Amino acid sequence: MVERGAVRIREIGRVKEIKTSIAKVEGLSTCLVGQIINCGHGVKGFVIGFNEDEVLVLLLSPGEIKAGDKVYSESESFKMPVGNNFLGRIVDFSGEPLDGKGVIDEDNFARVFAPAPSVLDRVPIEDMLYTGIRTLDAAIPIGKGQRQLIIGDRMTGKTSIAVDIILNQKDKDVICIYCCIGRDYASFEKVVSILKEKGVLDNMVIVSGIASSSVGEQYLAPYGAVTLGEYFMCSGRDVVIVFDDLTKHAWAYRELSLLLERPPGREAYPGDIFYLHAQLMERAAKLSPSMGGGSMTLFPIADTLQGDIADFIPTNLISMTDGQIFLNSDLFGEGFKPAIDLGLSVSRIGSKVQSSIFKEFVKDLGLGYIQYRETIKATRLRAGISEDLNKRLRHGEKIERIFMQEKNKPSPIEEQLLLFYALQKGALDIITNEQCYYFKSNILEFAKKKHPGLVSALKKNKELTPEERDSLKGCVVEFFEKQ
Repeated sequence: MVERGAVRIREIGRVKEIKTSIAKVEGLSTCLVGQIINCGHGVKGFVIGFNEDEVLVLLLSPGEIKAGDKVYSESESFKMPVGNNFLGRIVDFSGEPLDGKGVIDEDNFARVFAPAPSVLDRVPIEDMLYTGIRTLDAAIPIGKGQRQLIIGDRMTGKTSIAVDIILNQKDKDVICIYCCIGRDYASFEKVVSILKEKGVLDNMVIVSGIASSSVGEQYLAPYGAVTLGEYFMCSGRDVVIVFDDLTKHAWAYRELSLLLERPPGREAYPGDIFYLHAQLMERAAKLSPSMGGGSMTLFPIADTLQGDIADFIPTNLISMTDGQIFLNSDLFGEGFKPAIDLGLSVSRIGSKVQSSIFKEFVKDLGLGYIQYRETIKATRLRAGISEDLNKRLRHGEKIERIFMQEKNKPSPIEEQLLLFYALQKGALDIITNEQCYYFKSNILEFAKKKHPGLVSALKKNKELTPEERDSLKGCVVEFFEKQ
């Protein structure tokens, strides 16, 4: 569309065919991919592809459109409203409110399919994102600006881990966005109720693309979430986005591609599914100070079938992220929760982002636990274990007990340092599992009452002075003496 004085010139086309959320339009010879198309009847769409003599338009909302209707091309690309007023709200892919709290006043509009920040706009990832999950913070540290895949079979606790990460950002000046893709309404409502109950909803946005929404809405939901996240990142804020989950997003795009009559490839997915997810993941970043210094950390979730991480979508996502958190159904069945398999989980940023004191206290903890699991398998049918091996088994068992954690109860940094210090010094190796549970449940409250200065120092997560180290040792010793 071109405006010349009072004259508006725009290209007019005609609907040739309608297929669910896809309209085939003829007569638009100059439009581009991503350009908005006005279909009349209050319905808009955007160009998603081309055939030889027709334009393929993805409709953004349902309407009474039929073959023969006139459509008009707009001069703008697909944009959505963004702004601080979205915090505390539940919206759809286009930023329209779904929570019945009224219209959201936007601060600006942003392109939904914007390019990722360039290399020159980024800086190395150096700040740690504390998840509150002891297994992750100790053995699989995650940096702000990283892309960390959460992967595993159904019903192994993937969403619980993502929710715990969000809960741990409370009062930490981190904006969280939870994007639901293709999940049933009951599961979505359960997550929302937990977030409301824990009081974190006011500092986050929920983007809904649940199973009952159209396939187009499910396809566009993660793009809406990352567009909102980029607004906060470019404002200098730290952002965490959870995509729950990208397996169902791939299903939605596969359905769209079949409607677009594109040839199916491996497992009937279209050939560009890899590009689609890589384009999304690449928008995670830690920006340079000149660009505001914000960061956006992405946690995509993916399903596996019977632990097969070599499946098409899981391998795609593993190759384009900075590590994965693999949840093992066997560990889950044994009662080890969160059921994180440290043998198959990795963070490629690694201990680089950990503080020196944290790094000191958790040194070789993950490796020690993996060795413990392997030793258990090797000695299961053997008798007459040596004292040295028995000692290592007791230590490994206590690592396991410390790593076990109730869901929706993230562990603060000061509590983790107390637990890992006691574990490193062997203070837990000589007590029973019941006593170990009592210790990890009560040590923080004990330290707050008896050693408030120590707790304050641990919370800062800096190098401890000799006096603070003496206080740390005295706190652990005093706790056991009081029991």
